[in-house]
This record gives sequence, C-alpha cells and structure tokens, in this order.
Amino acid sequence: MADRFLSCLLVVWIAFLAGVQAPLQGQGQGAPKYKFDPDWPKPLPNNWKLGGVTGLAVDKDDNVWVLNRPNDLTSIELEAELNPPIADCCVHPPAMIHFDKQGKVIGSFDAPQGHGMDVDSKGFVYIGQNTVRKYDPKTGKIVGEVPHVPETPQGQPFVAPTLPLRTPGQGTAGPVAGFITVPAPGGTGRGGRGGRGNPADAAQATAQQAAFQKKYPPTTPMIVGGIEEIRIDEPANEIYIADNYLGGRVMVFSLGDFAFKRGWGAYGHKLSEITSDDADRAYTPGGPMPKEFKGHLTLNFSNDGLVYAADRNANRIHVTDKQGNFKKEFKLAEYTGVGGSTGGVAFSPDKPQRFLFISDLTNNHIWFLNRDDGKVLGTLGSMGDNGGQFFGLHMIAVDSRGNIYTGEVFTGQRVQRFVPVK
Repeated sequence: MADRFLSCLLVVWIAFLAGVQAPLQGQGQGAPKYKFDPDWPKPLPNNWKLGGVTGLAVDKDDNVWVLNRPNDLTSIELEAELNPPIADCCVHPPAMIHFDKQGKVIGSFDAPQGHGMDVDSKGFVYIGQNTVRKYDPKTGKIVGEVPHVPETPQGQPFVAPTLPLRTPGQGTAGPVAGFITVPAPGGTGRGGRGGRGNPADAAQATAQQAAFQKKYPPTTPMIVGGIEEIRIDEPANEIYIADNYLGGRVMVFSLGDFAFKRGWGAYGHKLSEITSDDADRAYTPGGPMPKEFKGHLTLNFSNDGLVYAADRNANRIHVTDKQGNFKKEFKLAEYTGVGGSTGGVAFSPDKPQRFLFISDLTNNHIWFLNRDDGKVLGTLGSMGDNGGQFFGLHMIAVDSRGNIYTGEVFTGQRVQRFVPVK
C-alpha cells in the first residue's frame, strides 16, 4: 500500500512540475521551445507607465517598436503628474516607444492612439488610426496618409485624430471600460459591450449604416472603416492594410504614393463579391464558418508569398497568395467565444518558416501551428499576471534570432520577450 501511495505521489509531482513549465515552453511534440526573459525590457524612463499595447513591430536592426494607449491609465496610476506629486509614480507615456535589443528605450514620440503599426527599413513608422498615417520618428510629424472616404457612417466629416488634452493626474475608467458591463442582480454574470439602448435610436443607426454602405460599397478603393493591422512589403513596394469595414477587407496600396492596387475578402472573394448582408457574417463558436470575415482581421505574409489573414472573431486563418487567390483555411480553438482565438500572426525565423505563431487574446496563449497544414503543435503561456503569462495577449512579433515579443491590453498592459531554448 505504501509503495502504491508513493507511486501515486510521484505521478502527481511529475504532473505538477510539467504544469509549472507549461507557461514557459511550447508544449507538444515538434513544437519550438521558449522561455520567458525577465530582463527584457528594462524599466521605463521618466516615470512612464505603459498602456495597452495595440501595435508591435521589429525593425531591420532587431529593435522593437511598441504602440500603446496612454489613455488606458487610471488616475491612481498617474499621481506623479500632480503638482505637487502625491506618489512616486507614474505619468502618461508617449504612444510610440522604441526599444533596443537589450530592452532599453532609445526613442519615442507621441501620436494619437491607434491600432496596428509597422516600420520600414528607413525607420518611418506607419500607425493605424482611422486610416494609416506615415510618421517621421525623429519629429513625430505626419509625412503621408492612406486615402479614406470623406465621412463616417454617422455622417460626420472624416478628420484626423488629435492628441487628447490631458489633465495632469487625471486618467480614464481604465483599459476594460466599454468591454465589460455589470450584470443586473440575478443576471448571468457575463460581461459584454453596450446595453439595450433606445429602439428608435437603434433603428435610426441601422438605416444610417445601410445608407452609408450603399454609398460606399465593398469595392470602394479607399479605407472605409478603422484599421486592424498593417504589414509592409518593401521588395514589392506595397503596404497591406486590414480595415474593419464589413467584417474586414485585405487592402493593398502602393508604398510610395498610397495608390490603391487590389483587395479581397474571405475565401479570396473579390471586393465586388463581398456582401453587406449581416447573415453572411453570422458565426456561433463551434458552428459553420461564416461566408465573409467576421471581424478583427489581422494579417502577415510569408517568405514564399502567402498571405495569412486571421479572422479572430471566427477562430480561423485564411491563406491566399498575394493576389488574393484562396488556398486553404485553418480553424483554431473553435469553441472560443467573446474575443476569438486567432489574433496576430507571426512566423518562425527559419528560412522555410515551418511554424505559425498565433497570439490569442481570449485564451491567452501563443499557439504554435505547422504552417503547411495548420496542425496545432503546442502552446506557450496561460492566463495570469506573472511573467510569462498573459492577460489580454494582443500583439506578437518575432525578430531574426527567433525571439518572440508580445504586447497585452486589458490589465496586461506590458511587452514581454520569450527566447528560444534547445
């Protein structure tokens, strides 16, 4: 009996040790192995505290650019801004921060908050806001802008966002405001955006949206909605942009003058084939895939000329060539609700790029997939606040040495690095 007890105890202990390692290594046969790097980045200068990370890119020198949302910070995080200060920390950071390979801040500039970013070989930074704008990193000045339709769905003129007027020491309701509602007594306890609202207002908004879509059909060769992702293809002198119009469109523009070149939707649909019928975007986790992209579309392209478009709200990745010809579809964690599983897309650094690295906002993993067939090989990380865990895993990037960089929103609000191990 004692021997049996000791054997059981040994099994439990081995399982415990395996669980301890799970957040730090890719699990599964054939998956790449990684460990959390606690020394990257270095502490931020100037009493800055990072907001939610909405853009992440590695430049040609393997330095890292981080786009964050300073307005995510609350008043209790900004008490060093008061005059006189009432705490040692903190103050609003600039929206764009540049880190070197050792994790030291080597540059920054402020800009209106946005979503999605990339950087070219000359150091110009492209930020997704209500369109894509090209910034000089030395001055923070806008030097180019991708065309956008001249109005919003609400009938307001399209204008560039401006830096917010901030009151020192005064923050906002925080990074999850607008994403979570408090349930009524006796409710289910599930959060979500918005409330019931006024039926007349809802009807007016629906009519307004229908009129806007009629005026600006899916073939519109400009940005229509907001921006989810940006990827630069310098050899081809092109920039790929995922806007969020009608669930998401892959739009390709000239990198030089931002002239429109081509675009497509789910399953390689030509822009003229994308429908405005909401039923074609309907999706229930675990159910049939929608005919069009569901929402929060991100993308990246491989060395062999394939484009991987991650439709996060439908738990899938569509693979096309650079002309938009559909090749295949990978489904990932189809049970995932709320925010979906397929966030950012990155590749392993080997020449054939054998692995896809997919960031998952909801399950808070990095998924390791075989790039050829989409087979899941393992995961990295779990939900939590410790180093190597995630809470709101949003962005992912990989440098030439195979280091993985991650950026978090919600209460994560940090960047982390994971280094490959043998």
